[in-house]
Amino acid sequence: MNQQKQGDPTTLNRLYGRSSGHRLRKAQQELVDHLLPQISVPEEGEISAERLFGEDRPLHFEIGFGGGEHLAYRADLLPDHGFIGCEPFLNGTAQALTHIRKGLLANVRLHMGDALGVLKRVPDGALSFVYLLHPDPWPKNRHAKRRMMNDGPLDLIAAKLKPGGEFRMATDHPVYLEWALMVMQRERHRDHFEWLIEGPDGFLEKPGGWIDTRYAAKARREGRRPYYLRYRRR
Repeated sequence: MNQQKQGDPTTLNRLYGRSSGHRLRKAQQELVDHLLPQISVPEEGEISAERLFGEDRPLHFEIGFGGGEHLAYRADLLPDHGFIGCEPFLNGTAQALTHIRKGLLANVRLHMGDALGVLKRVPDGALSFVYLLHPDPWPKNRHAKRRMMNDGPLDLIAAKLKPGGEFRMATDHPVYLEWALMVMQRERHRDHFEWLIEGPDGFLEKPGGWIDTRYAAKARREGRRPYYLRYRRR
């Protein structure tokens, strides 16, 4: 299942994570059966705003949306923008569908599965925002190659963002934070991104228009603080 290139520990070609958890409630299962097929990302072909929403509009892409709180919040805040969310976990997808139905959000498309395969089908320079919020930290050194914050995925994100587009990342894990900062400072990424930060503690408070997810709320309850990183595509 691991498709790492020989000798390259920082190239990731698939997402790692669970696909299902507790049994869905009846209402959630109905949303998965009926609403999800209506708003799913096409399985083949180019993924553009015109294809998904019938017109050109700013396009956002969230990698691993969890329960969909942030995705739904942003989609409601920006109804004229288009949003693509990818999540391999069935229960999280069901929760996102609940938010979408409740908010009557017509500007969201979902993919239940690996985000990288969908991202590859987005035209280069088509995205205005990419979000990676509280990804699995994989804290052990031997699992570092599984982290989404690695050269391969970041090169792909850079290619898909338009100049001036924004990459937002959040984590509450200090090991992952240190790793993310290290990777983003590598020479190969300095030509792709500039770090958007105001002051020495600028990454400790979330910017405007950024809602905390359930993972951020859980971190605060357990005494951990989330960190917020913003990068602009050069």
